[in-house]
Amino acid sequence: MARWCFRHRLVVLLLWVGALCGLGLTASTAGTDYANVFSLPNTDSKRAYDLMEKAFPETSGDTDTVVWKVDTGTVRDQDVRSRIEPALEKIAGMDGIGAVTGPYTGERGAAQVSRDGRIAYAQVTFTERANSVPKELVQDVVDTAQGAERGGLQVELGGQAIQRVQEPPTGLAEVVGLVAAAVVLFLAFGSLFGMLLPIGVAVFGVGTGLFSTQLISHATDVPDLAPLLATLIGLGVGIDYALFIVTRHRRGILRGTDPEEAAVTALNTSGRAVLFAGGTVCIALAGMLVTNLRFLDGVVIGTSLTVVLSVLAATTLLPAFLGFLGPRVLSRRQRRRLAEQGPEPERASGLAARWSGGVQRRPRTVAALAVVVMAVLALPVLSLRLGATDQGNDQASTTTREAYDLLAEGFGPGFNGPLQVVASGGDTTALVKGIETTSGVAQAVALPPARGVTVIQVVPTTSPQSKETDDLIDTLRDRVIPEAGAQAHVGGVTAVSKDFAAVTGDRLPLFVATIIGLGFLLLLIAFRSLVVPLTAAVMNLFAAAASFGVLVAVFQWGWGLDLLGLGKEGPINAFLPVIMLSLLFGLSMDYQVFLVSRMHEEWVHTKDNARAVRVGLAETSRVINSAALIMVCVFLAFVLSGDPSAAAAGVGLAAAVALDAFILRTALVPAAMHLLGRSNWWLPEWLDKRLPHLAVEPAEEQAAEPPAAVGPASVVHGFIRSVDGDAVHGASVTLMTKGGRQLDRVDSLADGSYIVAVPGPGTYLLAATSASYGSRARHVVVGGGPLVYDVELADHEVDAVN
Repeated sequence: MARWCFRHRLVVLLLWVGALCGLGLTASTAGTDYANVFSLPNTDSKRAYDLMEKAFPETSGDTDTVVWKVDTGTVRDQDVRSRIEPALEKIAGMDGIGAVTGPYTGERGAAQVSRDGRIAYAQVTFTERANSVPKELVQDVVDTAQGAERGGLQVELGGQAIQRVQEPPTGLAEVVGLVAAAVVLFLAFGSLFGMLLPIGVAVFGVGTGLFSTQLISHATDVPDLAPLLATLIGLGVGIDYALFIVTRHRRGILRGTDPEEAAVTALNTSGRAVLFAGGTVCIALAGMLVTNLRFLDGVVIGTSLTVVLSVLAATTLLPAFLGFLGPRVLSRRQRRRLAEQGPEPERASGLAARWSGGVQRRPRTVAALAVVVMAVLALPVLSLRLGATDQGNDQASTTTREAYDLLAEGFGPGFNGPLQVVASGGDTTALVKGIETTSGVAQAVALPPARGVTVIQVVPTTSPQSKETDDLIDTLRDRVIPEAGAQAHVGGVTAVSKDFAAVTGDRLPLFVATIIGLGFLLLLIAFRSLVVPLTAAVMNLFAAAASFGVLVAVFQWGWGLDLLGLGKEGPINAFLPVIMLSLLFGLSMDYQVFLVSRMHEEWVHTKDNARAVRVGLAETSRVINSAALIMVCVFLAFVLSGDPSAAAAGVGLAAAVALDAFILRTALVPAAMHLLGRSNWWLPEWLDKRLPHLAVEPAEEQAAEPPAAVGPASVVHGFIRSVDGDAVHGASVTLMTKGGRQLDRVDSLADGSYIVAVPGPGTYLLAATSASYGSRARHVVVGGGPLVYDVELADHEVDAVN
């Protein structure tokens, strides 16, 4: 497939451009039909909602609030009314406004003025739901209301429709994330074209994914959070997948391989890992379906589709791009050096190799430090409290936050989240009296009954997000309503949020067990080992605990919120753990696959665990860290999205990816694998026979070759020395077939000498490795007699078998 795409690059490019433009035109014509459907069957708040819908079917349209405050006098003063009333009348006359209920008319209006007379509010009801109200209409309402301001008179607005018009421009987060990723890619590659390749692939993958999700929103319920999360995950994995393939392709060209063969090899190695990693991400995302929360179904559809299209772009469009660029995927300096000095040898050196050697020498120290860091960061997760954010968590400078604070100041903190006790039978009068005398209730008012249903508006004394309000809901349900002998249910936004958090918390263990179990099974089949998938599962739990610890410290405790400009602290959104765990487990599995697949490739060749772990870490740590840095930049950019949920997901995922890549995959995982030794690759024989074969790495063509040509036995002997000529004692010397099957293995003597047995003439692979120095592997050709072959080992250099 890679070769076909490389050779027919123009056809592939035109197909992708046609798909992107066609989907974009169709989606633009059809528009969007996103719907936030919270379905919580068998919950008390859902029963309350069903009763209200039956009794008041005409209630529709978003209701927002205009709040004003005076510094001196009262809101009833004539000079205040002369400015506010015309503005409210003008708003009421706008097309798309259903009703405006102000504080200056009737007995109900008097209740819309605070006790001290300095704060009042009016309710503006639109004819449509918040997502359907035109932004131009909302902006006219905001401008008209705030146009009444003067010195000593403050006017603010709150509500879902109002919140939409104060969000930053759409696409700002994506642009900032792409720019940051471009900087990292340019520093990593030193080439403009090399930088543009992953970004171009990600743009095609995310673009087609978003347009497809927009079209699907007309056929099923997709929440408006889905495209934002799809963009977030799509940009991250799209750039990362292309980065892994391009890195392997560039390495092939630097080794002197023809660009076409380098592209084919890159897709046949890293491309396989990308397909496998993309599958694990989709499986982790699909794990959200076991929670049976309809709200998340659309998120699964949007994000999974974007990931699939990103993988497709990386495995088809990227080879076409590589065909257009040829050797220009390298920087000018690299092309010049390749022309002057010839191909580079296959080795990993520098910081990555030195770090890899250091982990091998001190695995216990590295593992202990990594565990301590992760444990400290995970401690705040013990205080995790699920709930829902509201406009009280917006930035202090926004009008929605100002309106929220003014209402809390004038009418009490519970006014922003009233409860609705919906009664369909029993003694309603006794129920109202019982609620009024309950601790934590500021006010309880029964509205006129309709169709046999009575709604009691209950204003708590505490804020909607406080634990005391949650306790009040439990008290009403468990004690007050049963004692009154009424058939009633507690509803309202605050009660819905509490029930949603409870349902999510109950189903979270099943969800975690599902995605960990599926991930374990996939890695078991791919790497034919019990220990590798078990290690991955434990590391995923470490990463999840530490990332949620960071999330709690920032968003629940408020550490650094002002610095990040993210508003006020509060509980963690109930749906965030499910979404974050899906994305985190998928991305963590990506890094595990890329790291361990290279280790497994080396293990298959040499059967030397220490060498396999050292080579795998040395060759992949740099690209994994670069990929993680790109993801961190993309995720943190979503702080600018204006959506508190997306900002929290961005910060949490950025922390998770950084911890996973920089601490777990480059420190704790290799240290643990060094400590476990050959048991990393252990699999019971009976299980090995029953498992299907799934090759993340390509099959070795040489593996089927005979060990050597038939002939008299011989030997290869020589000395293992350092660059300075010193004898290297205890170096492991292994003789293998070209396919990697081990034939003989010895340790060098005190003078550095070694001798290995050869079954006959032919070409073999000779690998020498030392913990104190490095490793080197070369093909040797043995004739009719003994072969003398000396090996020189450089400090902290890894010479890998490709």
